[in-house]
Amino acid sequence: MTISTAPVPAGVSARRRALRLVAIAACLPYLSLKLAWIAGSHLGIPDGSPLLEHRLTMALINGLTVLMDATVVVLALLLTRPWGRRVSAWLLAVPMWLAVGLLAPIMVGFPLQLVLHGGEGGHSDGRPFLADWVFSVVYSGFIVQGLALGTLFAGYARERWGHLWRGRVGELPAGSRPAKAQRRTAVTAALVALFPGAVRLLCACGAADLDRGGHRSMQCVYVLFLTAAVTGAWQLAFRRGRGLPVAVPLTLAWTGSGAVACWAGWVWLAVLVSGDRPTALTDLTYAGQMVSGFLVASVIARFLRDRPVKAPR
Repeated sequence: MTISTAPVPAGVSARRRALRLVAIAACLPYLSLKLAWIAGSHLGIPDGSPLLEHRLTMALINGLTVLMDATVVVLALLLTRPWGRRVSAWLLAVPMWLAVGLLAPIMVGFPLQLVLHGGEGGHSDGRPFLADWVFSVVYSGFIVQGLALGTLFAGYARERWGHLWRGRVGELPAGSRPAKAQRRTAVTAALVALFPGAVRLLCACGAADLDRGGHRSMQCVYVLFLTAAVTGAWQLAFRRGRGLPVAVPLTLAWTGSGAVACWAGWVWLAVLVSGDRPTALTDLTYAGQMVSGFLVASVIARFLRDRPVKAPR
């Protein structure tokens, strides 16, 4: 997809330079811990932790997560440097969607856990997983990363592609072939989301245990993002909420789809590499979240592709 860009003012404001510095600095605690663990340190890892049982696997996972968090540094530079304006839309949108998907559940879920559970977490089969201070330091850094990177991306996207979501939902053309394709995809995404949504609700009520003792509050967070993804896609495809700015359902679909697809994929991968054998319920739930998230993402892609490609003068 080729999207013409709107004129962009030259130079980078002091505010954006500050946000760039904040985003990069917020990566340092996590990167430092991961590099220390790769080097053999047990900082923040209690004796008896399952993390000490699979050293090679954990070294590989830590290396992968170092690259993932380093991507935040690259994105912060891309969103604030002149060369970032020349990057292909897809080359920026995909890693930003992944970053939003991985950071958004933490940004919502961790403060909620602090309020409801005092920040306790990270236990598996009754054994200590990580020291509580690790979660506080790392997740606080993730929240700052998400806020800074999200603010930078919002400004960048508004300047470069803001013409694609101007106006209100009621002003969108209806009845066209692209709109009908979006509707079919949105309906499919909603139907697929029913199963993981129902399972998450059962877990939140204590009737099922999908994540081996994970906090029930996080199950509610997953339901929240599933609802946001499906609602945003539904509004875009069926032109519901006619008085809403187009940016509202687009943001719901973007954030929700990334959260349910990317986080489910990451947790599913973590379960597999840990040596545990996922249950059928786990497989179906995570697969349902990923499929639903990708379908909603395709609604977004179709919607943006079919908008006028030239910025209005």
